[in-house]
Amino acid sequence: MSGQATLALADVGELLQLLPVQRAGLALLLAAVGLPVIGVVIVGLDIMPVRFAMMHVALLGIAVGMLTGLDPMLCALVACALAGAGVAPLARTPDGLSGAMGLLMSLAIAAALLLLAVSGVNASGAFALLWGSILSVGTADLVVLGALAVLVPALFWYRRRDVALLLYDRELALSSGVAVSRLTLILLVLVAVSVAGAIKLTGALLVDALTLLPALAARRLGASLVSITAWAVGIGVTVNLTGFLLALWLDLPPGPVLVLTAGAVVLGVHFIPERRISSWRATASASLPPSH
Repeated sequence: MSGQATLALADVGELLQLLPVQRAGLALLLAAVGLPVIGVVIVGLDIMPVRFAMMHVALLGIAVGMLTGLDPMLCALVACALAGAGVAPLARTPDGLSGAMGLLMSLAIAAALLLLAVSGVNASGAFALLWGSILSVGTADLVVLGALAVLVPALFWYRRRDVALLLYDRELALSSGVAVSRLTLILLVLVAVSVAGAIKLTGALLVDALTLLPALAARRLGASLVSITAWAVGIGVTVNLTGFLLALWLDLPPGPVLVLTAGAVVLGVHFIPERRISSWRATASASLPPSH
């Protein structure tokens, strides 16, 4: 048995010498820096449907790309960015973002299917891009993930007080002088682009492994927005690298292995008591101007 394990490890070592495998590993590492922070935003704004909405918007972008001859994933990124910006004003409505995401999801999938039917584009080819193909990650994908790995944590650190107030309570943020509409717009565009950028790594259906699951685990461990974000990134790096190496070792598809690895971490930290007395709130409250 130990001989088989040694042989398997040797095979993993050989695989790691291949450029596509190295690109995939680097992509997952970059994704682990930026995307779990996006998961913190999704959880904080309570916009779980955003992943499904952007999956459908990405399909529409892919259909446009295939029809026009442009890069399908680039079109998906642009479509998701525009969609994120478009739904931002609806955050002020009584139904909030959840209702907007439901509407967006319905319209996007209808438009994508109609476009595919009218144009005669191979629908199976368009849908295939949504299942993920981590070993086909290219330079453009690495650039997008690298930009997100820099921009997302930088924004969180630079605007951490405003982000904490917005994620805690929109009205409190408004009364504290936060430019809520602009910050919401920026965050939603980053969320949309991040979801689209992760599609190639795990596929749209498994994007939670890179975004939401590390954030859910981090909420049980962190006591402030900063610590929750740090935990999310740490968990993301650990899960992505561990899951990827396990997938190579066991010769299994990386996407499902990443989800199961992240799910195991979430279930594990579930047994740790949640820190409900959070300095996330304390920091937000301490940042408020004194009342007179």
